[in-house]
Amino acid sequence: MDFDDTPAEAEFRAEVRTFLEAHASLKRGDESDWSRNGAATDPEVAADFRRRCHEWQALLADEGWAGITWPKAFGGRGGTPAQQIIFNQELARFDATSGFLTAALALVGPTIMTHGTPEQQQRYLPKLLRGDETWCQLFSEPGAGSDLSALSTRAVRDGDEFVVNGQKVWNSSAQHADFGILITRTNPDVPKHEGITYFILDMRTPGVEVRPLVQAQGVAHFNEVFLSDVRIPLENVVGEIDGGWKVTRTTLRNESSMIGGAGQATTFAAVLSTAARCGRTNDPVVRQELAKVWSNEQILRYLQMRMQTAVMTGRYELAVHGSLLKNFFTRALAHRVTLGLDVEGAEAMLNHEAEGDGFWQYQCLNQFASRIGGGTEEVHRNNLAEQALGLPRDIRSDLDVPWKDLPKG
Repeated sequence: MDFDDTPAEAEFRAEVRTFLEAHASLKRGDESDWSRNGAATDPEVAADFRRRCHEWQALLADEGWAGITWPKAFGGRGGTPAQQIIFNQELARFDATSGFLTAALALVGPTIMTHGTPEQQQRYLPKLLRGDETWCQLFSEPGAGSDLSALSTRAVRDGDEFVVNGQKVWNSSAQHADFGILITRTNPDVPKHEGITYFILDMRTPGVEVRPLVQAQGVAHFNEVFLSDVRIPLENVVGEIDGGWKVTRTTLRNESSMIGGAGQATTFAAVLSTAARCGRTNDPVVRQELAKVWSNEQILRYLQMRMQTAVMTGRYELAVHGSLLKNFFTRALAHRVTLGLDVEGAEAMLNHEAEGDGFWQYQCLNQFASRIGGGTEEVHRNNLAEQALGLPRDIRSDLDVPWKDLPKG
C-alpha cells in the first residue's frame, strides 16, 4: 500500500484542513460534540442535529466542497476519488457532519447521474447536493428484505401515470423526507429480477402514509410506508420501465461500501473517555478490551487505506470487497458499543440518566441497524463466499420462474 500523498494530494489536503479549521472545531470525543447527536432521543436535540446537518451541507455546497467527485455540470467539484478520500479522512477529526443527508448523496446522487434523464438530473441533483431536499429509500418490504427482488409493491400504468399500491418498511428518515427512491413490480409475468421499475416519489403525494416505527431506544429512526393508489407521473421513472433492477443495483453497490466506510461517533476515543470517567482504565480486562477496540479501528483504517491505494493508483486488484468492509465494520461496532456499556458498570442499567442522555445505551441497541441495513451480515458473507473465495452459488430454482408463480409468504 502507498501511504504517502503525492505533491498534488498533499496540497489538496492542506487546502481541506484550512477550510475545516475555519468552519469547524475538532472532536472532543464526549457529549459536547454535536455531531454525535444523531443518536439523540430528545426531540429538540434531534431536530437541532438535523438543522445543523442541513446547514453544514449547505456550507459545503456554497464553498465548493460538496460532491467532490460529482461532475461540475451537476454542481460538484469535478475532483477525483482520491480527493474525496482525503476530505473524508480530514473531516473525521472535526465536529461536523451531514448526518442523514450523507446516505442520499451516496445512493441517490450516483443513481440519477447514471440512469436519470437530463430533466431529472437538472431538477433533483443541485438541491440534493446542497441538502435543500431530503430523501429516503423505499426498497425493503415485509416479504422482501434480503431477497429484495421478491418485492410485491405493484405499479400499474394508467396513461401517463403509474398507480402504486403496497407497503415498504425499514425506511430511514422517511418521516422527514421530501422525496423517495421507490422500486415496484410493474410486470408480474416475468422472472422476479425482471419487471421491476424504479421511481422518484414525491413523499407529499396523496396516498403516501408514513408510520414511524418506535425502536427499543424510544426513537423512530425507521418507518413503514403505505402506498394506497399513489399516482406517480411517467416522467418520474428512472431508467427503463421493467428495467429497474439494473438501476437498483447501482444504488445497492454504493450502500454496503457506504456503511463499511461510515464515520462513527463511537470511536476508540469515545470508549476511552467513558472508561476514564468511570475509573476503569487500570482494570486489566478493560484495558485488554480497549486494546481490541483500538486494534479494530486500525485494521478498518488499513482496509480503507488499501481501498484508497486501489483508487489512487488504478490497481483495482488491490480493492477490498465492499462486503468485507461492511462486515468487519459492523462486528467491530458491536464489540465497541457493548464495551461502552460494560465499563459504565451499574450506570449501564440506566437510560436517559446515563452519560450523554444514554449515549452508549442507544448505540448498543442501534448496532443492529448497521448489521441489518444495506444487506444483512449473512447476505454479505454469501457475497464473499461466492465472489471472493470462488465457492459455488446456492442452488436456485426461482430465477426463471415468473414472479406471479412464485410461492408467497
